Amino acid sequence: MRNSYIGKRIRGGGYALKGAFILIKSEHAIQVQVIVSILITIAGLYFEISKTEWMFQVISIGLVLSTEGLNTAIEGISDFVHPNFHNKIGYIKDVAAGAVLFAAFTAIIMAAFIYIPHIFPEFKW
Repeated sequence: MRNSYIGKRIRGGGYALKGAFILIKSEHAIQVQVIVSILITIAGLYFEISKTEWMFQVISIGLVLSTEGLNTAIEGISDFVHPNFHNKIGYIKDVAAGAVLFAAFTAIIMAAFIYIPHIFPEFKW
């Protein structure tokens, strides 16, 4: 079973969980994003957002956490490959951080669309 298709998938899932826990345990940016995700989930429960709003919220949370994780991996491999400052490595790291910024802005806009009408019922888009 260890080298079977299913066994390899189970091991792969284990590695993915290990990676997620490493990110949450060791990376400040991910810790902040997880706390924000928990708070926004509590807000969703409080305001009883719709199924469609939940879908957009979950996608936004996943987008931010995923890009933050990829950014962390890119920074780690960049530092491993070239530990000293290098313009090209700096460029790569800046672009990866920019991707996180795009994801975060998208999530903020999505949260505004979801929560402004719940917080200010008189407001209509």
